[in-house]
Amino acid sequence: MTLYDELLAGLGDSGLEQIAGMLGSDTLTARKVIEAVSGTIVGGLARNAEHPDGADALLGALDDHMDADPFNGDVASLTRDGHSILGHVLGGQGTEQAASGLARLAGVDSGTIMKLMPLIAPMIMSLLAGRAAGRDMDPVALADDLDRERSSVPGGLGELLDGLLGDILGGGVPRQAGPYEPYRTEHEVPPPSRTSGTSGTGHGVTPAAGGGERGAAPGTASPDW
Repeated sequence: MTLYDELLAGLGDSGLEQIAGMLGSDTLTARKVIEAVSGTIVGGLARNAEHPDGADALLGALDDHMDADPFNGDVASLTRDGHSILGHVLGGQGTEQAASGLARLAGVDSGTIMKLMPLIAPMIMSLLAGRAAGRDMDPVALADDLDRERSSVPGGLGELLDGLLGDILGGGVPRQAGPYEPYRTEHEVPPPSRTSGTSGTGHGVTPAAGGGERGAAPGTASPDW
């Protein structure tokens, strides 16, 4: 089972329907958008983990997500954590650039993608943390696992996402700024204080659909966990 499969299972029917409502689409389109967003995040994590120090730092950061339940958490906290993760994975304004590229790919508004990405990022980190702990992964095993995940994205989409990440990151990864600490944006707008709920089969996260302020894109401060 891939991280994308685990993500859909964690969201359940309720969460998928809520994201579809957020996108103004049907659930089939929502699945495709979630796959593209999660594939971009996983691809960025895989690039970080290509370097031994990056894989070691990522493994340490996963410890902070071991006991978290992003599928049933406060959306404001989830979004803050998500921007921190995205800032590290994509670096600086890379999140905004990724959102624009994904919006063109999926045919949805980039502002909506900017709201969705920081919700998905902590979910991916939590699922990856559970997998790493369950398999007692070291940094090398984590890097190999992420590389397999990146390769599992369907061919056409995988090539498009690789191209998008190449445009954002070039041949490298975001510059590291030392010990892992919260990522800070230059002009952060507090996300809407909405809480999640569960219904249907599985967990549901309540995105900021139908209103609420948009969280600011990561600024130019050095990204870090």
